[in-house]
Amino acid sequence: MVVNFHTVNLKKKHPLQISRGVHNKSQNLFIEIVKDGITAWGESAPGKTEGAKSAEEVQAHLTRLINSDINDLSIHEVCQRSKDLKIPACALAGIDIALWDLTAKKAKLPLKDLLGLPKPKVPTSITVGINPPEIVKERVEMIISNPQVRALKVKLGSPEGIEYDKLIYSQVIESTKKSNIAIRVDANGGWSLDEAKLMMKWLAERDAEYIEQPLVEGDEDKLKFLFEGRPLPIFIDESCRFAEDVANNYQHVDGVNLKLMKCGGITEALKILNVAKSHGLKTMIGCMSESSVSISAGASITGIIDYVDLDSHYNLNPDPSEGTLMIDGVTMINSLPGHGAKLKTENYA
Repeated sequence: MVVNFHTVNLKKKHPLQISRGVHNKSQNLFIEIVKDGITAWGESAPGKTEGAKSAEEVQAHLTRLINSDINDLSIHEVCQRSKDLKIPACALAGIDIALWDLTAKKAKLPLKDLLGLPKPKVPTSITVGINPPEIVKERVEMIISNPQVRALKVKLGSPEGIEYDKLIYSQVIESTKKSNIAIRVDANGGWSLDEAKLMMKWLAERDAEYIEQPLVEGDEDKLKFLFEGRPLPIFIDESCRFAEDVANNYQHVDGVNLKLMKCGGITEALKILNVAKSHGLKTMIGCMSESSVSISAGASITGIIDYVDLDSHYNLNPDPSEGTLMIDGVTMINSLPGHGAKLKTENYA
């Protein structure tokens, strides 16, 4: 097995501001595995909270993993080896995605078929960041000018406080009043418990579909006070990284948002889905700053997921990868073996 690394700079069409800061570019590491005449692709989007701050760090961790002799290991054994070596989740995700791509290509099957999953059917939400109302108006009108768009995810938890959040959300309502668009809210842990209670009531009165990560990661013990008498369904994101986090928090939430970069790839994502469903929770899949390679891997499992937020590649200028497309609002995979995506040749040849 030959493993090649390709570092690629990603630039966003529109900067994305959330409660923790602004993101306008990133540098991702693409993992190319060549084995038995088959080429497979994975992708890692580094992140400080995911254990590696740069593509260089990701490559160093993966080199350490590869040098431990994983050539004849199964995917699950590679994941266990990764845990033993304390490989960060975003690094493991890159090679896990590539190994699943390789396995499906060997079987000459799309990844969803290898896993026995139905095709994607749930439309993705498109994200609206924290911005002044006039910018929000411009962004929302541009997004919904695409007739395929079915849902928006509005980022709140502004450093300016909840009154500013209300201005942002009110502008979204105004800009979508003539369309049939679902509106979801993600605070990215930007509220205190009292603020979350106030905002959830206010948002419920204005037809928000759910609230995601209302409290900061680490305040999970306060979720029980928010859950009782809640006016909106509560999803956790940053508070749910691995399957054990679902088991620890299921009594005080309605659903969980998994991300491949946060959990370590397809293998752990499937575990999260199984545990969440066993506890009767709704499921969601989101993304970090990812191109079509990682997005296609995630889209391969959306046939069994309730809510989808796989939209980061739509905000890239350009997307360095190819393989996904939007059909009737759904982030759709193609019918090729594997997850169906790859890094474009001009980015590594």
